[in-house]
Amino acid sequence: MSLPTSAIPASAAAPALPGTNLDVHPGKPPVLYVHLHTSEDVPGWAAEHHHALRGLVTDHGALLVRGLALRDPGQAGAVFQRLVPGLMTEKEAFAPRHTCAPGVYSSTPWPANQPMCMHHELSYTHAPPGLLLLACLSPPRTGGATALADASAVLDALPPQLVRRFEEEGWLLTRTYSDEIGASWEEAFGTDDKAAVEDYCRANTIDLCWQPDGGLRTRQHRRAVVRHQVTGRRCWFNQIAFLNEWTMAPDVREYLIDLYGPDGLPFNTLFGNGDPIGEDVVQLINAAYDSRTVREPWQAGDLMLVDNVRTAHSREPFEPPRDVVVAMAEPLHPTTRTQNPEGSTR
Repeated sequence: MSLPTSAIPASAAAPALPGTNLDVHPGKPPVLYVHLHTSEDVPGWAAEHHHALRGLVTDHGALLVRGLALRDPGQAGAVFQRLVPGLMTEKEAFAPRHTCAPGVYSSTPWPANQPMCMHHELSYTHAPPGLLLLACLSPPRTGGATALADASAVLDALPPQLVRRFEEEGWLLTRTYSDEIGASWEEAFGTDDKAAVEDYCRANTIDLCWQPDGGLRTRQHRRAVVRHQVTGRRCWFNQIAFLNEWTMAPDVREYLIDLYGPDGLPFNTLFGNGDPIGEDVVQLINAAYDSRTVREPWQAGDLMLVDNVRTAHSREPFEPPRDVVVAMAEPLHPTTRTQNPEGSTR
């Protein structure tokens, strides 16, 4: 991805496809301007050029395609399906999404006035998506950009000692599912069959413990640094800062701890050995993201393709409305460690 320090001028960006212009500027993701006739078959255009588009994503880490005039979830879904072999069904979501079309979801519900921190989509799962596909059907009045950060550059910006520890230990995600906050376990796993949830957790190296009130607590151990599946580059790939207790607003954190106790938070992250991650570490990680962030405001009809390993993404505060739909594809081979954290039961 073109970082803020990129030395590639816009004039050096040759057209990537016939009838297009690739704009590469410091401080924003590469933008491919597409000049289509109004009657042109947009899904057909996507199918014809899917190899070239995917190549640009591999080259740059992400690509914003402008000019397709995507209007509704059905049309966006048709374009998504022409670009990839198949769309993934989301599992283990931390907040319930609305299904707009098969494999096409609404953006994660999050307060419009609060930022959604940088993260790699579903990086805590056993086989996370390698590619994200997003379409802006209605842009916000102000703000709301899907900002991006190069995961290799973020890794280089972090203190080496901290990176070494996370590489050696990995990280832990703990979750407490309830009907009150975030996705319930039924919504997250797509079933109300406890045996099916247990089978899924067993297959995906997740420890679980059913609670007396019918709730569920889980604990999973994941890698924090992985090598890109194509380029081999080391990438900071996790949701350590995003899903940590110190990312919550202070009054919300205090309220939840008073209500549920420190072990009953909807989600939290720990070092791989179970040690708590301090607020200072979360601030360091977010500062590394901030220093490597690029952004481009959404326009109606935009398509964005994001390499989910190489590129982290966030969502900035906005003034509603904002209608962005998302799909996931290209599931990766499992990147988790097989060890089970101590102190939890399957």
